[in-house]
Amino acid sequence: MHVDPYIVLGSAVVGFLVGMTGAGGGALMTPMLILLFGVQPSKAISSDLVAAVMMRPIGAAVHLRQRTVNLRLVGWMVLGSVPMAFLGAYVLSLMGHAKSAQTNIERALGAALLVGASAMVLRYVLDRRSGQARRGVVHEVTPRPLRTVVIGMIGGIVVGITSVGSGSLMIVMLLFLYPVLGANQLVGTDLTQAVPLTAAAALGALAFGHVDFGVTASLAIGSVPAVFVGSLFSSLAPDRYVRPVITFVIAASGLKYVGIDATTLGWLLCAALLLIAVAWLLIRRPWRRPSAAIALAADLENAGAPPQKALTHLIRTEAPEIGELDGGGASRAFGEHPDA
Repeated sequence: MHVDPYIVLGSAVVGFLVGMTGAGGGALMTPMLILLFGVQPSKAISSDLVAAVMMRPIGAAVHLRQRTVNLRLVGWMVLGSVPMAFLGAYVLSLMGHAKSAQTNIERALGAALLVGASAMVLRYVLDRRSGQARRGVVHEVTPRPLRTVVIGMIGGIVVGITSVGSGSLMIVMLLFLYPVLGANQLVGTDLTQAVPLTAAAALGALAFGHVDFGVTASLAIGSVPAVFVGSLFSSLAPDRYVRPVITFVIAASGLKYVGIDATTLGWLLCAALLLIAVAWLLIRRPWRRPSAAIALAADLENAGAPPQKALTHLIRTEAPEIGELDGGGASRAFGEHPDA
């Protein structure tokens, strides 16, 4: 069994993103193994599923402690996902090594991920226009059993076949089904339900697939501590930071699975980041911020302090010679006596 230090390093980066965004390891880890390290697709899928069994409980434990998990919601999702994960692993074994069948599945999944990323952007725009804020607390939300089970079934079959979908697809569907919840709330529930889901898919991979234990060990060594750190960040980060990261990760995974080569994908992602940065500058316009004196006066006024005294203090501090030149006129202008 050979442990590859480069796979350890790569899995640490991916593990942090998985812990922070809840995006399934397969959406990031499996492409990394195939594209960067030349691992056979069947071995990459099976090895990633087994490694995920060790990675997912770490992130789930952090979110359980932060109270960002709805266990009733997890139960309904698991009811649909676990049986379908076994079925997906069995379907994958029936396909054998037929490259054309696997390619078709990956492209269909890539299209689904791109649709999901677009849906998240659309949902964000609609929420902004309607003034709807995702401020719900996940453990106070009442589950919708039938629809939640269906989401689990869809995620389970996809994970069993491709190792992708436990986070990438399911979190998008959860955002639509529970519109009052923010992404930072749903990440914890999604990671928790992924523990039994990936365990079922991993058992299917061990029974029907081709697990490379050297690859599995490398993934576990790098990803387990990294997913812990990522989960801490996700639990504490506001929704406006977490959701864009999830959207970007899902879109990048979708572009890979529709058949875009690694070089083109890299340029597309760079262009996307550049466009996002330009759009942020045009919308926020940070160069038009007010001066320090005005900002301080506004802050003190909001806090209930008289802004005139704050400005007088600034004039005295930054330009003491004014009081000397006009014989205290500046102080009298603000309602103070020179000897005060």
